[in-house]
Amino acid sequence: MKKRFKDLGEREILALAVSLEEEHSRTYADYAESLKNDYPATAEIFTHMQQEESEHRRALIEEYRKRFGEHIPLIRREDVRGFITPRPVWLMIKLGINVMRRQADVMELETRRFYERAAAGATDAGIRKLLIDLAEAERKHSAIAESLEARHLGPDARKEEAATRRRLFVLQIVQPGLAGLMDGSISTLAPLFAVAFATRQDYAAFLAGLATSVGAGISMGFAEALSDDGSLTGRGHPMTRGVVCGLMTAGGGLGHTMPYLIPQFHTATSIAVVVVFFELMAISWIRYRFMDIPLWRSVRIVFAGGLLVFLAGVAIGLVGKVILGG
Repeated sequence: MKKRFKDLGEREILALAVSLEEEHSRTYADYAESLKNDYPATAEIFTHMQQEESEHRRALIEEYRKRFGEHIPLIRREDVRGFITPRPVWLMIKLGINVMRRQADVMELETRRFYERAAAGATDAGIRKLLIDLAEAERKHSAIAESLEARHLGPDARKEEAATRRRLFVLQIVQPGLAGLMDGSISTLAPLFAVAFATRQDYAAFLAGLATSVGAGISMGFAEALSDDGSLTGRGHPMTRGVVCGLMTAGGGLGHTMPYLIPQFHTATSIAVVVVFFELMAISWIRYRFMDIPLWRSVRIVFAGGLLVFLAGVAIGLVGKVILGG
């Protein structure tokens, strides 16, 4: 059972404050450690905030020893009603630099309100003064963080961090997603249109496209996830890459498969061809936008590959139709 905040005594308030400051200090230290290679300027900000929290903890421990002795009971935020349950630090680190910055703001606001409420109920003048001072310190933390950000994140550092974010996004999301989209959109053309032109049956073509898309999605997802663990390449968590690649592969194939739910072969095929056109344009644009490949060159290469696979599928389908008809 959690204890109500109003039922906490001054001894418990100080013990809880020590626990909060230690938690924040370790959190900021973890943030700084995770960012020091890719975002050194922001890591420096979190290091400074970690040092501030350590100093607050030292002051709280000193006050506690003067009032209540050496033993400080372990009272944590999860033992008291009203506190927000924070996301695990490892998850915040995985979610990225902007999420860590927002979480730091939430932590500072929550701690400031805690100190203000605790000071309002304190009867000891020394404890009340300490809590009021800490509340004011937490209030100033936002301004301190902003000033540190202005100092450490100059124009060059901001450009460098923006370039790093873009590079990591390309490595961890765009590249596996693009590989999946290309495989799903292009490699499934041949089996889909081969079955479509061989049988002239919409349902048969739909089943062929569905099976090919789902199978390719599973295969590509596992292949990407097992390619490397990202520790040396910086490509991120293999599971994330595998899911992105697998979903994009399946989605790329299903895009031109779904029209064959229409029970009219010529209409379904016409719509499927239009869908393929937009899929290839999307692939060309992504290569241009994130891979710095000239747009016209990207269009030529992608459409040439897509056209060859499409013609191969149609040719195989027509040959199959002749054989089946014979």
